Amino acid sequence: MNRFIVPLLAAMLVSTASGPTLAQPAGGPPPGMGMPGMSMGPTQVGIITLQPEAAPISTVLPGRVVASATTDVRPQVGGVVTQVLVREGQQIAAGDTIATVDPATYQADVAVAEASVVSAQAKLPTAQTKVERYISLVNSGGISQSELDTAQVELAQAKAALAGAEAQLKVARLTLERSSITAPISGIVGAVNVQVGSLLTANQAEGLTTIRQVDPVDISLVESSANLLTSRQAMRERDAAPAPTDATEPPPLTVTLQLEDGSAYDQQGTIASMDMVVSETTGTFNLRASMPNPDRLLLPGMFVRATINFGKQDGVYLVPQRAVTFNAAGTPTAYFVGADDKVEQRELTAERVVNNAWVVTAGVAAGDRLIVDGLQKIRVGGDVSPIEVVMDADGVIHQETPKALPQGGEMPAGGPPAGFTPPEGATAPTDTPDAGIAPAGGAEGNAQ
Repeated sequence: MNRFIVPLLAAMLVSTASGPTLAQPAGGPPPGMGMPGMSMGPTQVGIITLQPEAAPISTVLPGRVVASATTDVRPQVGGVVTQVLVREGQQIAAGDTIATVDPATYQADVAVAEASVVSAQAKLPTAQTKVERYISLVNSGGISQSELDTAQVELAQAKAALAGAEAQLKVARLTLERSSITAPISGIVGAVNVQVGSLLTANQAEGLTTIRQVDPVDISLVESSANLLTSRQAMRERDAAPAPTDATEPPPLTVTLQLEDGSAYDQQGTIASMDMVVSETTGTFNLRASMPNPDRLLLPGMFVRATINFGKQDGVYLVPQRAVTFNAAGTPTAYFVGADDKVEQRELTAERVVNNAWVVTAGVAAGDRLIVDGLQKIRVGGDVSPIEVVMDADGVIHQETPKALPQGGEMPAGGPPAGFTPPEGATAPTDTPDAGIAPAGGAEGNAQ
């Protein structure tokens, strides 16, 4: 048996000395590519360079569109309707006729009143002449003073009768005018609740229609008293700056709207009024904004989001929200690329949010390179390869378009973006491949 064991042990020793041949584990890297986790050069990150700018001081409030004026039209006289001259949704001006009531009775009343005026006017000269004659007779002793007094009373009664007749004529004419029912304000006609032949009564409970003025419209807003104090502090900081010498009063607060579909309204309004009392139950107060509505796009009852602009705050930094995180203490932090291309983490002083960015007043300096892309691949103190990017208003990152290279120039580390064609003679570097991409030469070039 020993003659079989000795050759077997010798064969095993020879195999161990020459090195074992290990199987490549399933899913491992190709030969020559190294094990996962090996260093492939600095991590590429997208950065933006921060500069101080002016941030708007504003607040966003929910609101409802209401008509700037609303009136219910009711008849002031009774009668049968002979004409209806408007339809629902029609734009009318103040004074336009809505409907007419049969005027025959009121025309007759005017005629009677006119006759009464003529009769009273006819009696007045006779009474006036009698008084003048009695005055001369009293002076000559022809009549007594009592007869003159009686004549003067008759003259006063004639004048009063004429005044009464004229007043009755005015009432009759006014009633006749009111048989034509007119619009008290300009606006849009609502549902019309009257037809030809309908019998109306004066000051009836049911209105004929409702007219709403929708150009301009009012925006009803509700704000908390706490936010009011914050906004007033921001306004005081704005007004602390030297004002132009010709400024007599601060400009009005402007308002912009976002509609229910998310689109921006193309008109700008102003704050028209503000309650001077805070609700004891909700801690809120009401505001009213006036908004132009020439195209009738805003309709009463619509929901909108109103942005009230109080002014601008100078010398602050707008740090994108996607680049800001909060530590265990709730302090906002962000990552920056230092002078040696190493990652730094800093605490920020952020006051409020404007669109997609935090308004930062401390923790940032002009020219700082803020990391906005690739945050999941970095660590504090690690080496990175920064690439300048552009962030649009929606927070979407776009890489800047590379500038043309001179003849014989070299592309920047990391290679050109997709679709970029280098000029003739330009070469791409091969010493700093991107993570997860094989170096120049392929896997076979590294297998030695």
